[in-house]
Amino acid sequence: MLELRNVGKKVGNQYHIADVNLRLDAGSLNVLLGPTLSGKTSLMRLMAGLDRPTEGEIIMNGEDVTKLPVQKRNVAMVYQQFINYPAFTVYENIASPLRVSGVDKATIDAKVQEAAAILKLQPYLDRTVLNLSGGQQQRTALARALVKGAELVLLDEPLANLDYKLREELRVELPRIFAETGAIFVYATTEPHEALLLGGDTATLHEGRVTQFGKTIEVHNRPVDIITAQTFSDPPMNVVAMEKRGSDLVHAQGKAKLPTFMKSLSDGAYKIGIRPHHIRLQADKTAPIKMQGEVSTSEIAGSETFVHLGQGEDHLVVLTHGVHRVSSGDKVPYYLDPTRFFVFAPEGELVLAPGGEAA
Repeated sequence: MLELRNVGKKVGNQYHIADVNLRLDAGSLNVLLGPTLSGKTSLMRLMAGLDRPTEGEIIMNGEDVTKLPVQKRNVAMVYQQFINYPAFTVYENIASPLRVSGVDKATIDAKVQEAAAILKLQPYLDRTVLNLSGGQQQRTALARALVKGAELVLLDEPLANLDYKLREELRVELPRIFAETGAIFVYATTEPHEALLLGGDTATLHEGRVTQFGKTIEVHNRPVDIITAQTFSDPPMNVVAMEKRGSDLVHAQGKAKLPTFMKSLSDGAYKIGIRPHHIRLQADKTAPIKMQGEVSTSEIAGSETFVHLGQGEDHLVVLTHGVHRVSSGDKVPYYLDPTRFFVFAPEGELVLAPGGEAA
């Protein structure tokens, strides 16, 4: 078990990590989810012992390892920018931590072959890594981490350099691999859908702070505040100011019938969150609230279109299936399904989740 107790890391006068408290159990898969520069790599380096925290304690299996260097910890780490021994074959790269530990030849061979099979490296075992593609080199680094038998395995966006097909296969396969090792796995990603595919537990990070930690699906479905909700949405969750007045939901362009699940709320101002893929650009009986926005830009991405809309002081992103050709300056209607609303207090804390579950 790994515990971080009030851990902080200060560089100069600035906190890169602040007041982090986490408990990660043996055999668990833990996702660090946050945008670039949110603190994921900094936090992993503290867990590994590559850096020391300025504040707090790091406890591993009941032992204080805060000041213990990485060389004295049973840790494996794989970065997005892979690191291999360039003069070694793939086989020797994977086998290297086992040889250092004095493992017998037969066991080394069995473990290397098993890891190579999982990561589809069998055809390349006799090649030096300099003769591999970037994706094959990253898989070699992953395989070396798996065979090491570390108590703590840290994966910093490890699939980012792989092709789409292999990335999707490994996202499905990795949770099973993790579960079988008994190690603590910590997996950093910027992608909410990757966190959902991996499952396990997720810690959302924002500016060096953990905003929420829990079962991945629960953090996704019941974010504690707007910051967490936007971290766990790609594009980030839209937020629109609305007000409850009696049986009406009042917004900048008029009013609508109050959805049933919001009837228990006190009258007053709220912030309404709705994920981009839950906004419609065409009339739909499931989305009765009609509004209008001005197109600032649109992006066609294969089978999907991202439409950026301005509405007064609000900016919204709509993610819709299919190709929708709109131009900057166009006035377009959009439709909201109130059953998809997240209701937040003006300060940002969750008040109600879709379905009427109170916070």
